[in-house]
Amino acid sequence: MSPSHITLNQLNTLPRAQAAALLRGLYEHSDWIAEQALDARPFASAAALKHAMVEVLRRAGRDAQLALVRAHPELAGKAMVTQSLTAESTHEQSKAGLTDCTPQEFAHIQQLNASYNAKFGFPFILAVRGPRGTGLNRHQIIQAFERRLGNHPEDELAECLHNIHRIVEIRLNDKLGFEPKLGHEVWDWHEWLAQFSDASDALTVTYLSEAHRQCAQTIELGMKACGFDEVRIDAVGNVVGIYKAASENAKTLLTGSHYDTVRNAGKYDGRLGIFVPMACVRELARAKQRLPFDLEVVAFAEEEGQRYKATFLGSGALVGDFKHEWLEQTDANGVTMRQAMQQAGLKVADIPKLARDASKYLGFVEVHIEQGPVLYERDLPLGVVTSINGSVRFVGEVRGVACHAGTTPMDRRRDAAAAVAELALYVEQRALRDRGADGQCNAVGTVGLLTVPNGSINVVPGRCQFSIDLRAPTNGQRDSLTHDVLNALKTICTRRGVHYTLEETMRASAAPSAAQWQTRWEAAVQALGVPLFHLPSGAGHDAMKLHEVMPQAMLFVRGQNSGISHNPLESTTSDDMQLAIDAFMHLLHHTPA
Repeated sequence: MSPSHITLNQLNTLPRAQAAALLRGLYEHSDWIAEQALDARPFASAAALKHAMVEVLRRAGRDAQLALVRAHPELAGKAMVTQSLTAESTHEQSKAGLTDCTPQEFAHIQQLNASYNAKFGFPFILAVRGPRGTGLNRHQIIQAFERRLGNHPEDELAECLHNIHRIVEIRLNDKLGFEPKLGHEVWDWHEWLAQFSDASDALTVTYLSEAHRQCAQTIELGMKACGFDEVRIDAVGNVVGIYKAASENAKTLLTGSHYDTVRNAGKYDGRLGIFVPMACVRELARAKQRLPFDLEVVAFAEEEGQRYKATFLGSGALVGDFKHEWLEQTDANGVTMRQAMQQAGLKVADIPKLARDASKYLGFVEVHIEQGPVLYERDLPLGVVTSINGSVRFVGEVRGVACHAGTTPMDRRRDAAAAVAELALYVEQRALRDRGADGQCNAVGTVGLLTVPNGSINVVPGRCQFSIDLRAPTNGQRDSLTHDVLNALKTICTRRGVHYTLEETMRASAAPSAAQWQTRWEAAVQALGVPLFHLPSGAGHDAMKLHEVMPQAMLFVRGQNSGISHNPLESTTSDDMQLAIDAFMHLLHHTPA
């Protein structure tokens, strides 16, 4: 650390005025935020200080928040031209290349600034040093500018505040001389793997495609380079790495996640849970440290069910739930799964051998990007998962009477689409009624498909096909929600004089976290000085399958861009990745054999 860098000890022990002076320049023309955060001293970590400043601004209220946003300069705006930016803003905007804009780019940004200010009444704020801290390029900045112009004003104010906190995080790192080195490397590993895709213009990796096989081979090479003692690709395409214990015949801790993706995906869904433990193994191997248990990291070959209807194929094989009939499923090109496996060099006959003996395992833990807005909205980097929601899915059809839209009176219609629309509204209202102890909605319901076959603009719909997806933290809550929704469907159709058919296509039990593993995640988060926060997982994960045979618990990592996932905008920061790695390492060192 350079003599010019400050230390956390100085911030904790110096008189308030001197400590506050060391934090000047973090918030643009608003040093009061860092100064008030000193009331929370002593700080266990830089992460604790960062959160203390977030809390000061949250408690300050909307007027103070607006004033802070308005204290920031426009990107490539008048302050840059007149060279009146603060030193910190000058450094950040020049690092992003905004001082080197072409005349056309500069003119476009000026127009965006004008449009943005006219709509929102405050300047556009973006952490231009980006999720890795090394800087977004001009193209990425302009894209974000254009996209966020469509936001609702209140959502955009919140987005500006989140970006301000990210700016402050990076500035504080600079002051402390701190670099999230492992976080940077894991961030780079995601970029490294994202080069392989089924599509040239988007990240898409479906089961046993050429890109999928390239991902497997790349992860295999990466595990070997990290120092795993055994690495192999198994009979369904899972990449398995084992880091041996200090002694023979030790039990095994299992971890991992999936490397396949949805179509037009983000880079972090699943893969974060592979690379975080890989980074930990590399550090253990470099330090010549062994754990009291074997650590088995599995990059699951399939979780998304995109190419074949075989969701959780990779983790399912480990619990003995590989269904033989899956082998005869065909993809969109008529290729059976059996053929795809043979082309990839996998041995179908060995699949039954993949089932693990749960008595030899301590449990399963998984790190995953949250895929939702909860941590992002609370400005929290990590969250401990209490349960993976139970779910049930249906597909159905309502049949009414197709008739002329102009000549059929409103009170004589048997409109199939209107019945499904009413059901969709009921699903929304009913799910909103289910709230946890914290008052937050913890059940969700979605009518994601609503199709009128052969529909026409001037015909009352006679048929409407639809889907229902219901999820809740417990099976009882899920079943109560399902009961009410199905009763509502029956009532709506009876009242409207239409008929329906319904087929249940999937039912998954809730997977509550094992108490001892949840406690270990909690201790790991608290050891970092990060506020402890619990949340259920609305999405399904490989941990759900392993839950069938062994205890499991998950750790969520905050996503950027409002936590969006299954989308190219899915993102997280190297700082949050570093915290996830540190939490995982803490868990490894505090787990008994």
